[in-house]
Amino acid sequence: MSFAGKESSPVTPLKKRRASWSELWLNHHHHHSLDYPSKLQPLTPPIPKSKTLFLPDLTLLLPDLTLLSIITKVPSPYRKTLSLVCKRWLRLHGGLVRSLKVSDWEFLASGRVASRFPNLDSVDLVSACFVSPGVLVRGSYHQSLSFFEENLLSVETVDGGLRTLASACSNLRRLAVANASELGLLSVAEACSTLQELDLHKCSDTVLLGVGAFENLQILRLVVGDVDGLLLVSDIGLMILAQGCKRLVRLELVGCGGGFNGVKEIGECCQMLEELTVCDHKMEPGWLGGIGYCGNLKTLRLVSCKKIDLGLGLGEGLSRSCPALERLHLEKCQLRDKDTVKALFKVCEAAREIVFKDCWGLDNDVFSLAMAFGRVKLLYVEGCSLLTTSGLESVILQWHELEHLKVVSCKNVKDSEISPLMSALFSDLVELQWRPDTRSHLFSSLAGAGIGGKGAKFFKKT
Repeated sequence: MSFAGKESSPVTPLKKRRASWSELWLNHHHHHSLDYPSKLQPLTPPIPKSKTLFLPDLTLLLPDLTLLSIITKVPSPYRKTLSLVCKRWLRLHGGLVRSLKVSDWEFLASGRVASRFPNLDSVDLVSACFVSPGVLVRGSYHQSLSFFEENLLSVETVDGGLRTLASACSNLRRLAVANASELGLLSVAEACSTLQELDLHKCSDTVLLGVGAFENLQILRLVVGDVDGLLLVSDIGLMILAQGCKRLVRLELVGCGGGFNGVKEIGECCQMLEELTVCDHKMEPGWLGGIGYCGNLKTLRLVSCKKIDLGLGLGEGLSRSCPALERLHLEKCQLRDKDTVKALFKVCEAAREIVFKDCWGLDNDVFSLAMAFGRVKLLYVEGCSLLTTSGLESVILQWHELEHLKVVSCKNVKDSEISPLMSALFSDLVELQWRPDTRSHLFSSLAGAGIGGKGAKFFKKT
């Protein structure tokens, strides 16, 4: 059989002749010489695609002052997240923080507070002074505290933290602390001469010796409480306070003891005092008469006082009143004793703004004593359920300078009992807020809206 007409098969890879070195060099040189312009490679190696996303930090070119001015333009709620960008932004953000509330005492004792926030001027250490976070219940004014030694850090620990803070933050203007001694406060007073506001929890007569060292103190809040039923601040402490802090403008006493002599000393020594708040006091009978010696007092607040005064020994101070007093605020106080309320109104007869909020015992007879105020411009009554429309009317019609009237949540004050004289008074007021009960508020807010009618009239058939 002949196979002459069939093409020969290609040479297999095993039988293919290997090219010589000269042929390989010539073929390679000829190939690159033809495609050289299109195959020209850069001198630097190519950047992988995975690394092209990491661009240089252009903020490194900005000086700190410029970057700070940019950070300050960011709203405060979002500014905290900027500290997570890098260590430089963390440092710049820390320099902008002025106020800090510390909840972990170790953060202060280790010195990290000062290194992280070098420009602090307001520090709150009260929460960190308690071993158990749930022990402290803080309110606006009306929470008097009973302290238990096992729930507080030791005095030595608190004093050590105060020394650490004072040595690093000499520009402090506000400090809140609990269970400190007079030695710890003295170290702060020596290093922080510009301190103007002090919030002191669990203080005693001895501790007030350290408070008197703050020469520029203007705002003081003393949360005294008691330990095993024993009051910690007496007349002696109030006198020490008065002799040391003569530039006080605002004073708040929570759970404080004392009496007439201590309050009188404060009035005579602290001649710049303009605002006094007394909350849940444990003062001796007759302390109210000492308020008459506060010649420049403009605002008096009594909060959560079960008894304003026991009524004994009031005669010595009733001959004096506060000539500069403008505002009298009574909140959550017991006003059942007419003699005590009469003495209070006599001392505060110059007040032009009167506030009764959630006070017990404010009935028509007690409220009629308010006619002792001759130049009232604002009256605010809220949550006083014993007061009636006639009792309110009998007093406010005697105040010819009344401009602002607010009556809220007083269920015995009825719209239907408003007399024509009272209606005429309403028309002359600059401001009227009339919501004595829920129904009255509902009717006034929905007047003219077509809501509140009976179903047969409201839903018309179509």
